[in-house]
Amino acid sequence: MEIESKEQLLQNLAKRVKELREINDVTQEEALNDTGILFSRIEQGKRDVQLSTIMKLCLYFEISLSDFFDGTFDFQKPNWPN
Repeated sequence: MEIESKEQLLQNLAKRVKELREINDVTQEEALNDTGILFSRIEQGKRDVQLSTIMKLCLYFEISLSDFFDGTFDFQKPNWPN
């Protein structure tokens, strides 16, 4: 299986961020006011998020980094040529 494309990774990230926000019953505006992170751009899959932003999201939602990626991303070992 191939590594997911950048677009697919961004869509998975968008899905996960929206899921966490909705589980916590927080609007995009509330999340922006609380964190300074523009959730709408992330949730549209248009923003390539830095690790520091993902860590900030984890702190905001009170989850670990491994919990953030749990179940949303299907990372496979790449089949790179020798």
